[in-house]
Amino acid sequence: MAASIKPSKKAPKTPEAPAPERMTGADAVVRSLEALGTDIVFGLPGGAVLPLYESLFAAHTLRHVLVRHEQGAGHAATGYAQATGKVGVCIATSGPGATNLVTPLADAYLDSVPILAITGQVGSPLIGTDAFQEADIRGITMPITKHNMMVRSAADIPAAIAGAFHIASTGRPGPVLVDIPKDVQNEELDFSWPPVVDLPGYKPNTKPHSRQIVQAAKLIATSKRPVFYIGGGVIKAGAHEELLALAEETGVPVVTTLMALGAFPQSHPLYMGMPGMHGSVPAVGALQEADLLIAVGTRFDDRVTGDTETFAPLAKTIHADIDPAEVGKIREVDVPIVGDARRVLSQLLDVFKEGKANAPKIGAWIERLNELKERFPRGYDPQSDGSLSPQFVIETLASQVGTDAIYVAGVGQHQMWSAQFLNFDKPRTWLNSGGLGTMGYAIPAALGAKAGCPDKEVWAIDGDGCFQMTNQELTTAAMEGFPFKVALINNGNLGMVRQWQTLFYDGHYSHTKLGGEVYVPDFVKLSEALGAEAIRVTSEDEVIPAIRRAREINDRPVVIEFIVGEDAQVWPMISAGASNSDIQYALNIRPFFEQEESVGTAPEDIDDVVELGSEQEKGN
Repeated sequence: MAASIKPSKKAPKTPEAPAPERMTGADAVVRSLEALGTDIVFGLPGGAVLPLYESLFAAHTLRHVLVRHEQGAGHAATGYAQATGKVGVCIATSGPGATNLVTPLADAYLDSVPILAITGQVGSPLIGTDAFQEADIRGITMPITKHNMMVRSAADIPAAIAGAFHIASTGRPGPVLVDIPKDVQNEELDFSWPPVVDLPGYKPNTKPHSRQIVQAAKLIATSKRPVFYIGGGVIKAGAHEELLALAEETGVPVVTTLMALGAFPQSHPLYMGMPGMHGSVPAVGALQEADLLIAVGTRFDDRVTGDTETFAPLAKTIHADIDPAEVGKIREVDVPIVGDARRVLSQLLDVFKEGKANAPKIGAWIERLNELKERFPRGYDPQSDGSLSPQFVIETLASQVGTDAIYVAGVGQHQMWSAQFLNFDKPRTWLNSGGLGTMGYAIPAALGAKAGCPDKEVWAIDGDGCFQMTNQELTTAAMEGFPFKVALINNGNLGMVRQWQTLFYDGHYSHTKLGGEVYVPDFVKLSEALGAEAIRVTSEDEVIPAIRRAREINDRPVVIEFIVGEDAQVWPMISAGASNSDIQYALNIRPFFEQEESVGTAPEDIDDVVELGSEQEKGN
């Protein structure tokens, strides 16, 4: 006979749940967002979300930011999420409003950013009739969202919003879309919180297997040329402190991908740089010559690996990721670990600190990588025509602003120069579109970052091509009070495309030139018309005064237009699909620490091929 359990007489009474409150589905959306801790949403009203906007009109704690284009709402939500670690929320109406969110949803999906998109839909009786402004946004976004759903009953709204937040922010983060027909927004329900959330089959595995941790520690302890290959998942997991402690405990060098800049202090002696197509020679060399890759929170992206057949050819691989689908997808793995990056690094650290494994003896390896650091410092070739070098602009910006600011980059040459010449010692200080490579990302994402971190200095670094896609959100920033700064790198061209045309298409500049002898558009006048302060800079001696002036203005956004040479290129470079061992490095560079003189001589061909890997078996 089973024993009965009598409750203690001293046990406190369970507080009674508050009585359900009668309200509309639209009110329930707002109340659910407030209950989940949302403080700000980005959106643009339209017919199918008018009930929701009626509820937002009376919201007590929820601030709505009126963007000028729904794409801006999506990127702003992404910038907010990347800067804060919270779920970013955006709202759009049905049809074209919803489809304007496709690009930011795809962007967030590829970069694993937790955002919630709430879209209005035509009334339930009209669905499937090709009604005015009807679009099957669920079907359209199914491949680019972590999850999406249509709410058919107002009573389901609290659970739908709570479930969307949970899915977006747990496991591998990502975008979730909730589509709500207009009649469901008007329908009444008895609202109570918290709702019962039932997500059958959704159980992310965050706890790594202890046996795999031990196997990984053994591989690290016996390796001679190990390297931590760190991806953006480490930042998303909040694992930067554990990474630093483990690297220092083991002495293993670290490289961080484009999405992971700031996950490990760049000022640290164990830091080797960013690998990939425009990575540093020490970082690329570390991967190519390694005998062990300790890959954490990274997906072996093609921009890092190049030719996968020749990527890190002698290295065994430990791959830890929260998403089991990524482990072994691109590269065969010797020790697979599925789990949260913070837990993985913490448990590995415990193994070494408790003496269950010894730090590897890798003095010769560190010496080799430090040699690469000395031989191939970051630098650039000054413009032969005497025009302003974009690298100088970004390098100077870094020296003036420091590492506490949040930097948001668009896509292209300015993005790569920013990754190379800014300094990142802290996580969530570098935001960019890595996976999708979305032009137009920077301005609205900087707006979102400033909204989420109002006490932080936020700089958008954009190109003239990217800027012309989403500059209308400067008006949003001016009207809503988000005074971020913009460093606009204007070379009059689609710069990265022009670089490829220079190198691989015999200089046939097919439709990449944006400017002319006159400034069209005049970015100073355009920025001023949009509500921003604007400054134009054409020479090196104007750079620092302009940056200082911009930092003094805090009541509106500021745009500094830097007129730079059109022939500046991004080096180092690995051609698409080529082996990382064939990294090309410009010889006639000006090192960042030696501004007055160039290093080497200037050959007719500005690049030289550095062969990596030939010394893999020599003395290591």
